[in-house]
Amino acid sequence: MSAQPLKIIFAGTPEFAAESLKALLEGPDEVIAVYTQPDRPAGRGHKLKPSPVKEVALEADIPVYQPLNFKDEADRAELAALDADLMVVAAYGLILPKAVLDTPRLGCINVHASILPRWRGAAPIHRALLAGDQQTGITIMQMDVGLDTGDMLAKAYTDILDTDTSASLHDKLAQQGGSLLVDAVAQLKEGALTAEPQEDAQANYAHKLTKEEGKIDWSDTAENIARKVRGLFPWPSAYTFMDEQNIRIHQASVSDQTTSAEAGTVIGSDKQGIYVATGDGVVCLEKLQLPGKKAMTAEQILNGNKDLFAQKNTFA
Repeated sequence: MSAQPLKIIFAGTPEFAAESLKALLEGPDEVIAVYTQPDRPAGRGHKLKPSPVKEVALEADIPVYQPLNFKDEADRAELAALDADLMVVAAYGLILPKAVLDTPRLGCINVHASILPRWRGAAPIHRALLAGDQQTGITIMQMDVGLDTGDMLAKAYTDILDTDTSASLHDKLAQQGGSLLVDAVAQLKEGALTAEPQEDAQANYAHKLTKEEGKIDWSDTAENIARKVRGLFPWPSAYTFMDEQNIRIHQASVSDQTTSAEAGTVIGSDKQGIYVATGDGVVCLEKLQLPGKKAMTAEQILNGNKDLFAQKNTFA
């Protein structure tokens, strides 16, 4: 005889979390409520825009709650009144106090986009790429009051490809997260999950991204610069300056060319890209965005900006 369906509260905000919610909705358990961040202004008109998670919940006719935090006793009481068996959290964006973590019968579990204890914190996907990790994945974790410090319940691994950007890796991990979550919840109902404590000595922290991190240091290696472009695409994006113009780099690769030119110097260009000397090696800029323009391939940009990217010009 199979276990009874669980009554689940889901808490999440961005697209990554929405994929986990979709996966749960296709399973045998009942999502009785969704918690998500308050609607935020977006677009040119700064109109309030619901989160991807809220959009999924409304389409599925699930009640949505959007407290600013859980400091208010009324918000905690409202959650307790739902009488849930389990709370699933994925990229919610709020720190949950112990009173909330202890409210559901089975506590709260989290879908985290790294293999813990590596890359605890806000930006695990980007940090894995920027660090040159060869592998990452999803960890389902029993939440405690620490920041991503709880016992691990399930893991799934994925390789990081040389062509992966934070966008492509995000999409792969979002799908993987939803699949692993459904499997983990099924095992949780059967009492088949074994909690594995994290080794705190192996932990590191995935700090929140800043726009300033995107500035390219041309004295760095070609490999690190290309990795930065991939790791920060689409946001905040890598950028550089030429004639005081802020130029965003959307796609780049390591070239097999060699040069003795000073770092940041344009050494040539063709249909494939604009070749720039670095502190070690040459990087090929394949897709760029000029101020006020759409992103274009190097070939498209060179059609109208050959002087800007002429040989021996230097990026700052």
